[in-house]
Amino acid sequence: MATESVRLTSSASSMSDYCNAMASGAADVDAPDDTESQEGSPTASEGPLRSLSGRLHWWSEILIVLGFYGVYTMIRNLFGSELGASVKQAAIDNAYDMIALERAVHLFGEKGIQDLFIEWDLFIQFWNIFYGFCHFAVTIGVMLLLYLRHPQRYGVQRTVLAFTTGLALIGFAFYPLMPPRLLNDCGPFGACDLKYSYVDTLVDPGGFWSFNSSAMMDISNQYAAMPSLHIAWAIWCVVAALPVLRRRWMRLALLSYPWLTLFAVMVTANHYWIDAVGGLLAVVIAYPLGVLLARRLPPWLAPRPVGPTASPARP
Repeated sequence: MATESVRLTSSASSMSDYCNAMASGAADVDAPDDTESQEGSPTASEGPLRSLSGRLHWWSEILIVLGFYGVYTMIRNLFGSELGASVKQAAIDNAYDMIALERAVHLFGEKGIQDLFIEWDLFIQFWNIFYGFCHFAVTIGVMLLLYLRHPQRYGVQRTVLAFTTGLALIGFAFYPLMPPRLLNDCGPFGACDLKYSYVDTLVDPGGFWSFNSSAMMDISNQYAAMPSLHIAWAIWCVVAALPVLRRRWMRLALLSYPWLTLFAVMVTANHYWIDAVGGLLAVVIAYPLGVLLARRLPPWLAPRPVGPTASPARP
């Protein structure tokens, strides 16, 4: 037991180092947007008011993001795996359709990827933690980077992320999909189809959390697989942050992030290949919609620069 604890801690530490490096970019980005003008700098008399306004807007931005995520979670779970037999059967049927489609286009190879690595417990534990942690840590890190250093870019990219997530919600609501790891699972959410032999890696070898815990069962929708929001958010991180990164190693790390995420969702049997394609399409569709809407946002939703007043910049 002690050995397993040390191995799991080592895996978590390695994964955290990568995610923290991805999430922290303050020293590795270009200076704030070149379009920011010093002419609009606050005078001594208006400084306190502008400072107070900035602090209030900072809190409003937090409330907007948390409110959106709360609504997202509520809607996602409203159509989730807790609804019973009808949703479960639809998720099973859609999974079989997905497998048939992947076989038709010669993409059905998720099991082969997992089989190559499933005996390496420490390796699998690393990807379990990567799957659960980086999805949020890197996305939040990119949002903070843009808000603090490139606020004129932040408004558009925040709206693109919201549209991407909204499109995913539509998929979750109208296309419940059982992930590979549940096909041969005989628990309350599984298909118990023993001709498949995927391993739910969150159960074996395990990680810091599992969908089988009572808390996760209450707050998660295990059939929210199409499109893959892990892939969609990872691609958004690249689109949003790559133009402002200066150092080559940071750019390479960011470019590798969607590919690492793709490997994570495959080796843990959380998604099919076509789920990943769905995540890519969600970003492709959301981007022009987000750009269009962001330019028409009311003033109270538009992010304000941190520091000197900035003139509008390209997204």
